Amino acid sequence: MHSPTSNSDTYLKEGQVAELLGLPVRTLQSWRLRGGGPEFYKIGRSVRYKRADLEEWLASRKASSTASVGAFPDQGRNCHE
Repeated sequence: MHSPTSNSDTYLKEGQVAELLGLPVRTLQSWRLRGGGPEFYKIGRSVRYKRADLEEWLASRKASSTASVGAFPDQGRNCHE
């Protein structure tokens, strides 16, 4: 008998992450190529994001002003938005 997977152990598909973040899938693809986005898992041709990793990455993006946004490594990159 399998125990239920906790929410933080859930793996999300690329489209689910894009929808959750309100971003185009192309932005996630660009971040995977150039860096700066959340960590991901490559399983064959599939890409998955662990919910816990995504939540951690998102928390690291928290800013109290627009001046603090320059501290993020992907600032200024073309994100296809």
